[in-house]
Amino acid sequence: MVYNNCCRSVNRNFRCETQSNEFCGQTYWGVGVARRRSNPIESRSVVSAKKIMPDTSQKPRIALGADHAGFPVKESIKRYLLESGYPVEDVGTWSDESVDYPDYAKRVSQRVVGGEDRFGILVCGTGIGMTIAANKVGGVRAALAHDAATARMAREHNDANVLAIGGRLVNDAGAIEIVKDFLKTEFAGGRHQRRIDKISELDRDRAGNK
Repeated sequence: MVYNNCCRSVNRNFRCETQSNEFCGQTYWGVGVARRRSNPIESRSVVSAKKIMPDTSQKPRIALGADHAGFPVKESIKRYLLESGYPVEDVGTWSDESVDYPDYAKRVSQRVVGGEDRFGILVCGTGIGMTIAANKVGGVRAALAHDAATARMAREHNDANVLAIGGRLVNDAGAIEIVKDFLKTEFAGGRHQRRIDKISELDRDRAGNK
């Protein structure tokens, strides 16, 4: 499967602009407009060049980000999500060149809180830095998961909306299993909702003290 990583969200239909700045002529499924690779600041909507795509009508949109340490695992997660029919917004990074993880935690978290994406997935070396940074954004409940069980609990008990993974602690297959269980698990509600409400109250208190 060929992936187009050169576009950012704007319009429903677009044509891909290759690195040579010539249009390839292929119309791709998804949202976005052609852009040049030379601007690393803008986020990129990731779409597939397959003629027939999986049904995405019931799939939540995912914001995906990583630093240089998490970049390889992020790419594997991205391939899985696209092949499974999830709309994906990849906010970077797009190489293993050293970058600062709070920048990508902020981009993903703001998209989730702003309603642009339903969930966020962040990958750094251990997942710890991304978790700390993401939870500084009001409304984010970022959870670090090391296996499928902790990923399920993050959703079922904590209603986590951002998943953090340690790219140097799990292999590609393990990371994908974590993502699968996180996305398929529903929040249990009930007594857990009362606790989530108290977390939300802490967010409001912090915002009021600024």
